[in-house]
Amino acid sequence: MYRISELADRVRLSRTALLYYEKLGLIEGQRLDNGYRTYGERDVQRVKLIQQLQAGGLTLKECLACLDAKVDRSLLLNRLGQLDEEIARKQQARELLAALLGKSGLRDWHESLDKVAPDAHLEWLIRQGFDEKQALHLKWLSKDMNTHEQYMADFMRVFNDLERWGPGSEDETLKALEAVPFKPKRILEIGCGNGIATSVLAEHTEADITAVDTEQPALDRLSQKASKLGFGERINPVNACMTDLPFEADSFDVVWAEGCAYIMGIANAFESWCKLLSKGGVLVLSDMVWLSEKPNDEAKAFFEREYPDMTSVAKRLEQANSAGYEVVEHFSLSHDAWDAYYKPLEEKVEALKPELTQSTAISDLETELNVYHKHLGDFGYQVFVLKKI
Repeated sequence: MYRISELADRVRLSRTALLYYEKLGLIEGQRLDNGYRTYGERDVQRVKLIQQLQAGGLTLKECLACLDAKVDRSLLLNRLGQLDEEIARKQQARELLAALLGKSGLRDWHESLDKVAPDAHLEWLIRQGFDEKQALHLKWLSKDMNTHEQYMADFMRVFNDLERWGPGSEDETLKALEAVPFKPKRILEIGCGNGIATSVLAEHTEADITAVDTEQPALDRLSQKASKLGFGERINPVNACMTDLPFEADSFDVVWAEGCAYIMGIANAFESWCKLLSKGGVLVLSDMVWLSEKPNDEAKAFFEREYPDMTSVAKRLEQANSAGYEVVEHFSLSHDAWDAYYKPLEEKVEALKPELTQSTAISDLETELNVYHKHLGDFGYQVFVLKKI
């Protein structure tokens, strides 16, 4: 026989806990003439059995039900499901903490966060020490802050020597320019890259062109090219981020952005860049869109991951109207415009593969090229020529 203090020592519980067990009927002490409670070996074993059941996630009342009657399988199945859910949540939490400490990748987390809270995601990245340019690259390209530096180094090795950094052609730049209903005098080109579209705009207008990009080497190449072509005095290269442009409202009669507005979100671009246009000014913008109502599952899965904001032409036109634009014209880029970008890109990727065998950037570009070869037509680039009302 055991006094309550001795039972507490045997089962490593407090006296208060054992008194509560007795109140619930889990154990049953015998009161001696002197007023002390005593407990037998049966009580010791019942407490130990209860401890094992509690380790399975059962409450004390559920333990009592299991002790005094046949095990309720539905009760146990329900508790098992709850435990599985709790384990999954804790495992997810552990994986996130490990990833934040650099012990594993963060791609899935960045992708999911960008779907539900894109603005907060960008702000958080900047607070982690990335400047705005780095944060935007991380958000749209590397998607893992633990490997961002190496990813971008590999990515730029691919693109530095390429003339085009996105689908397009001089003919289609000119087609969009011809849709502008006046002769531009002040053009702001956002995301100018190496200046292919800049050259077309300079050659076919007499406008002063402010060409913006975040890659200084690209701007340097643009300056050299403009000088050789005799446009140097009319082109002003500016290293700035499209989300924080250093220009006054109503500064331009044309804002030109080929294939880059997705970085800040098309709806945000429509609103922000409208302010830079004078009344009646024109925004020329191209964006990736769905051209099929039922795109291939592989293509859909790829773009849901890489460009979750991608939508239909009709949706983009609706957003443009809501932002205060009148649609002048819109058209899809031709296959030749895609080939002009992807053929040189594919050749460069193949050339670098033997050297960059473990590169995530190379792997991502190969995936993109595969989707392009198999499913172009389900998606495409749409050029929008929009007049500020």
